[in-house]
Amino acid sequence: MAELDELVKKIVAEMGNKPAPVSQPTETHTDSENEEPMGVSDYPLYTQHPELVKSPSGKSLEEITLDNVMSGNINSQDLRITPDTLRRQGEIAEASGRAALKQNFARAAELTAIPDERLLEIYESLRPYRSTKAELVGIAEELETKYNAHINGKFIREAAQYYEVRKKLKGDN
Repeated sequence: MAELDELVKKIVAEMGNKPAPVSQPTETHTDSENEEPMGVSDYPLYTQHPELVKSPSGKSLEEITLDNVMSGNINSQDLRITPDTLRRQGEIAEASGRAALKQNFARAAELTAIPDERLLEIYESLRPYRSTKAELVGIAEELETKYNAHINGKFIREAAQYYEVRKKLKGDN
């Protein structure tokens, strides 16, 4: 059973290194802004600093075992990445000369505050001919004011401008 627990830990840790969209976390338990920036030697984060990798509910990697999953002590929310972990991954990326990847992690960190259903609605709204410019600007404002997602709000505004120029807005076809 210990081998299986190790396999589960490894899979969960590897999942934590991918910037996938995630649902709204309950809270974060670290303050990455008051820590020293991460560097290349901190990669991979889950092996170099496992104490910094927590679930949105505050569970450590050591707590994420098959036994805890089977007993109901771990749920799907506990397998999600936190904004702090994404930001730290971005710092590591930047230290290795990948500033664009850091921006991707920052964008993903913002998205953790947005419920999955709303993310899917926004995704659908971004498809060509699905939204007016006003609707896209409204989404940008929502992201900025309701979710403090300024990077993503800017992205939606840029999409609205691009769609306007390229005639990809609702009613243009």
